[in-house]
Amino acid sequence: MDLYQAIQELYEEKRRLDQAIAALENQSRALEAPVRRRGRKSMNEEERKQVSERMRRYWESRREGGG
Repeated sequence: MDLYQAIQELYEEKRRLDQAIAALENQSRALEAPVRRRGRKSMNEEERKQVSERMRRYWESRREGGG
């Protein structure tokens, strides 16, 4: 077996391995479940202030006996 033929065979084997790896990677991606966030969404600073003010008024009214 000459050196040129050995190199050609190795390149062919490398090509087949690359195809097999790509196929397995694609299959792996297809099986992965999409990432879903659970729980409450995070609030920005303005939303937190609004909730804080709303709850302050709520508890004030509860203390006054209005709720």
